[in-house]
Amino acid sequence: LTAKGTEYDQVVGLDNGADDYIPKPFGMMALVARIKAVLRRTEKPVEEKVLRLGELSVNPTRHVVQVSGETVNLTLKEFELLCLLLDNPGVVFTRDQLLNQIWGYSFDGESRTVDVHVRHLRQKLGDCGNYIETVRGIGYRSGDGKA
Repeated sequence: LTAKGTEYDQVVGLDNGADDYIPKPFGMMALVARIKAVLRRTEKPVEEKVLRLGELSVNPTRHVVQVSGETVNLTLKEFELLCLLLDNPGVVFTRDQLLNQIWGYSFDGESRTVDVHVRHLRQKLGDCGNYIETVRGIGYRSGDGKA
């Protein structure tokens, strides 16, 4: 943005690396439109990370879960739980850690929320539900399902 509006000034500015050259006075709507145009040209495409374990694949960007190529519908919390476990293979999460990370709160009493969600998730995943392993007395982890 500049007060210099001659054609020579515009050429010098663009030759020196400017993406655009806007002399005063300018309209705000035109300025916003030009900024958006530059951002569209410089945006990098979002890489879709697909989490896979055996016949199970999860695309967090598209919010799609497939078992052997068949789409499985999950609730938001089931989906978040599955993504967390698959994104951290072999890492054991305690029930308290899962409550904090998925539900956003800590609970000092006896809560079966995590266990109920894991049970429903395993049922919906069928044979791939075995990939969610119970670590007795601690919590859950994702594994190869052979345990």
